[in-house]
Amino acid sequence: MKVLVVNTFEDRGGAAVAAGRLVHALNLAGVEAKMLVRDRTTPSPHVTSVRDSWVNVAKFVGERLGIAAANGFNRRDLFAVSTGSTGIDITALPEFDEADVIHLHWVNQGFVSLAGLSRIIASGKPIVWTMHDMWPCTGICHHARECEAYRDGCGCCPFLGRWGHHGDLSARVFRRKERTYERAGRLTFVACSEWLHRRAEASPLLQGHPVVTIPNPIDTTLFAPRDKAAARRALGLPGDKRLVLFGSVRLDDKRKGIDYLIEACRIFVTKYPEKAGHVAVVALGGGSDALRGRLPFDLHTLDYTSDARRMAEVYNAADTFVTPSLEENLPNMVMESMACGTPCIGFDVGGIPEMIDHLHNGYVAGYKSAADIAKGIKWMLFQDSLDELSQAAVRKVRECYDQMTVARRYIDIYEKSLSTASHQ
Repeated sequence: MKVLVVNTFEDRGGAAVAAGRLVHALNLAGVEAKMLVRDRTTPSPHVTSVRDSWVNVAKFVGERLGIAAANGFNRRDLFAVSTGSTGIDITALPEFDEADVIHLHWVNQGFVSLAGLSRIIASGKPIVWTMHDMWPCTGICHHARECEAYRDGCGCCPFLGRWGHHGDLSARVFRRKERTYERAGRLTFVACSEWLHRRAEASPLLQGHPVVTIPNPIDTTLFAPRDKAAARRALGLPGDKRLVLFGSVRLDDKRKGIDYLIEACRIFVTKYPEKAGHVAVVALGGGSDALRGRLPFDLHTLDYTSDARRMAEVYNAADTFVTPSLEENLPNMVMESMACGTPCIGFDVGGIPEMIDHLHNGYVAGYKSAADIAKGIKWMLFQDSLDELSQAAVRKVRECYDQMTVARRYIDIYEKSLSTASHQ
């Protein structure tokens, strides 16, 4: 069986990481899997990219300009939405022709347009589409937040501000998706979390198409518990502090909850002053200047890296990983941290409460409650059963997210899709 996994980026962003891991796992399981990307960054033999990079850039810019024109040139939410108006015809590529199954992941920003999706559908090949956010089931947004309009055709889009109305860009793209999906005979949607599954099934766009839940995969031999003291020495981190890890590609991205982390740390110092001297924060990622001078704890900064071994070392050095993110599906960093035996603290949002079992392998805080995050940090760092929490976190990942378990579930989906195709 030959599977073509399609994602805009090779290793930038959670969807790219998850797609790349799946390609690796599928090949280990005996499937001939390749990854087709717009932006290639490694010489991996399992990855191929489209040509004409300047054309790709032009298509991406063109789509953004269309969005800007629709939202009154408001830059704030420019990347919170996509329209699928521009893209590349991947059906003309030899990799597409050779594949038995086309497996789409995150394909926005000028890679696969809705017209391109129509051509993929017209090829007759079975299509699996893993949803890493809500875009496949909404008009234009990647995360609907509190908006429920996707349940009824979109329109009056909050991301378009005062330019939103009943027949706005979100409603028009929704109708276009509807027409495109209606032509698909063999299109299976995969949600990475039960939370996303519920939202997907609530959208009229996906009615008549199967929706299943399969989590993202992880290599539990690579992300595994290691010697904490050795990890700290290698990274130059203090051995006498209890370390709170906060990480993201961009720490200053407001959606990642930096303001809630800062407020939680201040609350911690006020409520537990006798504990404050024992705690330090490790910030992993770009934009760490947004934290300098704003935390009541010592701050240690590390550059973000896509090197999995280095990331595993960082997780092993920490005592807990805090993710006060406001929008999440099934975050890779939570999975990676838990696999390394570092319990996590996160808001009750998206797929986080599916990963973290409250007070068993981590702490789930009330949504947007900095006070509850502070309580979780205190509970996590200063108790006798931290080793038990660590072991429970490792067990959860190995049982639910191990790469070979996930690969076998996808292979089952592929085989069912191919069997359906052969009987049509």
